[in-house]
Amino acid sequence: MTESNTMKIRGRVWKYGDDVNTDVIFPGKYTYTISEPSEMAEHALEDLDPEFAGNVSEGDIIAAGKNWGCGSSREQAVICLVAAGVGAVVVRSCARIYYRNAINNGLPVFVSEKAAEALEEGETAEIDLENGLLYTSGQEIALPQFPESVLKIMEAGGLLPYVRERLKGEKE
Repeated sequence: MTESNTMKIRGRVWKYGDDVNTDVIFPGKYTYTISEPSEMAEHALEDLDPEFAGNVSEGDIIAAGKNWGCGSSREQAVICLVAAGVGAVVVRSCARIYYRNAINNGLPVFVSEKAAEALEEGETAEIDLENGLLYTSGQEIALPQFPESVLKIMEAGGLLPYVRERLKGEKE
């Protein structure tokens, strides 16, 4: 969301552990039967946290441990969270392919052990994307900052909308 030219994300924290794989984020049994993002959102994290899909709100933040998004290269594991309204993911470490899929789909993923550990389940936290800051429990924690080009992709809602907008601008 944009607030006075600064991209900010604010929401409730959902906290998970290590090795949350793509099959847990979006169950593999739905991979070839569900194609609509809104339907994917209904099954986000259902095997790990059955309460998640029915209670997640726009802007909520997922905090997790090591190796978030390991497993397959399935894009649905990012798309379901974006469609559910997740604003950002803050982790101790992340699978490379998941990270790239997240950027391509406009989902900020921050790799920061300090930030992931500081976030508490159920609290409200805020992330200032433009300045790379996390505000939580009275703390201000520096996050890895995205390059301007990546921020533009996020602001556009992902790589595809970003490229479409750029191409549209070139035609005018």
